[in-house]
Amino acid sequence: MTKQPVSVNGVVRWKDVGQAETSAPASDGSKILLLRHAIGEVLRNVRQRQGRTLREVSHSARVSLGYLSEVERGQKEASSELLASICQALDISISAMLAEVSQRMAVEEGFTVPDTVPVEFSEQFRREYGAAATSSRDIPQVERPLATR
Repeated sequence: MTKQPVSVNGVVRWKDVGQAETSAPASDGSKILLLRHAIGEVLRNVRQRQGRTLREVSHSARVSLGYLSEVERGQKEASSELLASICQALDISISAMLAEVSQRMAVEEGFTVPDTVPVEFSEQFRREYGAAATSSRDIPQVERPLATR
């Protein structure tokens, strides 16, 4: 077979001449993880680690048992208010829950985020702002918003 350039939305790809238009693209085996699935998995894991039932958490969060179950299974997209209520019932901060969700999604996507500042950035920061500088608050010329003063 011969190859022919095909442009789609400005991207040129090479396609075999005579290949059927309806053929499915080759799957690379990667799984797409939806945010609602990751959130549900984390909420379920937190609840199970605490040894609590769906009924207990739904009562504490003032959410119906069926709806909480659907959220945990990733079938429903929970609002921020609902997530706050569930996290409060589970005695976990929303930021901690979302951090765990983020880590899971990064692993699924094959992407890892370092949990520390790379050494070269730390060294450059200290060279530019002095050995005692540890954060942006130590930089004299930075104009900070009123909320952080």
